Amino acid sequence: MTLVMSVEEREAFLAGAHVGVLSVADEGGRAPLALPVWYLYEPGGDIAFITARDSRKMELIRKAGRVSLVAQDEEPPYYRYASVEGPVVEVQDPARPEDGRTLAERYLSAEDAARYLADTRGARDTMVTVRVRPERWYTRDYTKR
Repeated sequence: MTLVMSVEEREAFLAGAHVGVLSVADEGGRAPLALPVWYLYEPGGDIAFITARDSRKMELIRKAGRVSLVAQDEEPPYYRYASVEGPVVEVQDPARPEDGRTLAERYLSAEDAARYLADTRGARDTMVTVRVRPERWYTRDYTKR
């Protein structure tokens, strides 16, 4: 029995509402920068996330041109994860307000999403949307045992 997810399983899993950990190569012998992100993904499509235009993360993304993202479900007694790597295929500058709203509503209740969007209104014009094309997948699903 294989613990590797099928194409359909991995795409459905990644499309779920997980906080992703984004990794991008760093410079000067440093370990990769790895940070939690909210992301959007629909099976067969690109991964999208929003970040600050002038952030260290975005600086490294521009230089590396590719990232990896891992999403996991650590629910005991078994866990699942999907790790995906690929090139950055688009940086939309500035990020569209509707993308920010979609992300907030994906991860927060309607009330909390509205509060979050109000609290971050002043930063909207400093944000960009990054789109990544999945190329390589690494998955495990220990619920298959």
